[in-house]
Amino acid sequence: MSFGKAVKIGMLGMGTVGGGVAQIIERNGELLAGKTDINLTLQRVLVRDPSRRRAVDLPPQTYTTDPDVVIRDPAISVVVELMGGIEPARTLISAALKENKDVVTANKDLMAQHGRELLQLARRCGRNIYYEASAGGGIPLVRPLKHCLVANRIKCIIGIINGTTNYILTRMSCDDMDFQEALARAQKLGFAEADPSSDIEGRDAAYKLAILAGIAFNCPVDPGELSIEGIKNVTRADIHYARELGYTIKLLAIGEEKPGGLVLRVHPALVSLAHPLASVHDEFNALFIEGDLIGEAMFYGRGAGALPTASAVVADIIDAVRSYERADKGLYANNLGKTKLLPVSVLNSRFYVRFLAQDRPGVFGALATVFGDEGVSLDMIIQKRKKNGIAEIVLVTHDVSEELFTRPLEKALRLPSIQPDAGVFRVLA
Repeated sequence: MSFGKAVKIGMLGMGTVGGGVAQIIERNGELLAGKTDINLTLQRVLVRDPSRRRAVDLPPQTYTTDPDVVIRDPAISVVVELMGGIEPARTLISAALKENKDVVTANKDLMAQHGRELLQLARRCGRNIYYEASAGGGIPLVRPLKHCLVANRIKCIIGIINGTTNYILTRMSCDDMDFQEALARAQKLGFAEADPSSDIEGRDAAYKLAILAGIAFNCPVDPGELSIEGIKNVTRADIHYARELGYTIKLLAIGEEKPGGLVLRVHPALVSLAHPLASVHDEFNALFIEGDLIGEAMFYGRGAGALPTASAVVADIIDAVRSYERADKGLYANNLGKTKLLPVSVLNSRFYVRFLAQDRPGVFGALATVFGDEGVSLDMIIQKRKKNGIAEIVLVTHDVSEELFTRPLEKALRLPSIQPDAGVFRVLA
């Protein structure tokens, strides 16, 4: 049975997520029509190889290798970009907007680096760009920030927004794996790419943070200006000590409003086991938000995967159709203001430091003196003897400015009894 208003959409790319969109339309199309009175049909789909077998059998004439066939089709009102990358996606989205079509995209790289110019173009064309899936995959993040929480002044956002790194750190914690073993497991299960550098170096999370911070704080954000640290330096020993101290280690994407501007950064941090983010495991993602009206809220779910991400894409398509019928123009093209990005050096934080030291009298006293002389007080201390005359000393500081902390750390690493490869991580307050 088919009912509801017939809407034809065009799709650029039919990889993992595109196949998921096609599956949802086939599997839940009647459900969607019953809920929304909108009956979706894939009118045209841009692919590299029309002869390739796909998850859903569409009529052969649906497929094309010419993007103009999708963009210029007068029957299509919404174009869905699922190609990934910057070009030709950027050019094709621009062309679709100029053809008076709304655009749905899951392209985080593009929206992080060129979202502002595309949103401004959408405004000039009187059209909208919907990009829920670009930031949270299957987790609704963009829509709540734009609509549900629009009356709030957002004080901070703290997210676990990369499933690959969260899976790796979970396996290191729960299964006592080292980094390379956990990475290999993630790759075997499809949670990590063959080249996982964008994930483990923090760039993927930085792109998503740039998108979310731009919405939450209503400002343009260049991901190239963010402070980014990955998880390569997290060791099994750090995981063990964190647990002994009452923490777990997570890769966090954090945006905070401070006097004079914003501080945006991605880095691993010790998170108290009592914090809601500590219970976010494996490939799951979460975003913790603090607003002046709502207080604290957290959004949780699968941040990636074919069907979760496709679910967000289909929701955006429905939003686009409804807005088109109401002639809502430029709703998602925010009039972004300007906000200064501040360096992380303006922050205060607690720090975890793991030193390797020669196991002999006076070493710990020398460390304590170096930190004390610089006015950095210590909150927690662990000292354990290792093999071959080497001891591990773990210190957790009280709150201290980032700038002040670096001075005693550099002095400590110059002590003749201290090895230079210390593990240093911030502690989430």
